[in-house]
Amino acid sequence: MQPSGNYHPIPGEYVVPSAPPSYEEATYSHQPYFPPPHPGMEGKPMHPPPHVIHSAPMQVPVTVQTVYVQHPVSFHDRPIQICCPHCNRLTTTRLIHSSGALAWLSCGGLCLLGCGFGCCLIPFCIDSLKDVDHYCSNCETLLGSYKRI
Repeated sequence: MQPSGNYHPIPGEYVVPSAPPSYEEATYSHQPYFPPPHPGMEGKPMHPPPHVIHSAPMQVPVTVQTVYVQHPVSFHDRPIQICCPHCNRLTTTRLIHSSGALAWLSCGGLCLLGCGFGCCLIPFCIDSLKDVDHYCSNCETLLGSYKRI
């Protein structure tokens, strides 16, 4: 096969590398390329004209911004530690229990079973049958709710 155009075969035996070069090999093993001097410029030092003043390069200020990504929070019947989106402070939530659907259904069920005369009001005294609202302990903002039903 005859080489065509500007193609010249590689002298000797060419070995295919098994891996790409390391960072040091790729960046430091090659000398920087300087073009050959123009005719008539051999041996003349390259100095800038005396009226050109070199100044230090301007450094661009770098702004660093820390972004906290908060995953979706699932609220339960226990206090949780959370970063408040209103005051941006890490806090443990304060719980407020309120009567919800489960307390009312329990009351109605007890009435149907014949537990009258105040016994049907017992579900309104039990926190484990009530819904839970989570508030920030710092700024008192409502962060979320846990509904039993």
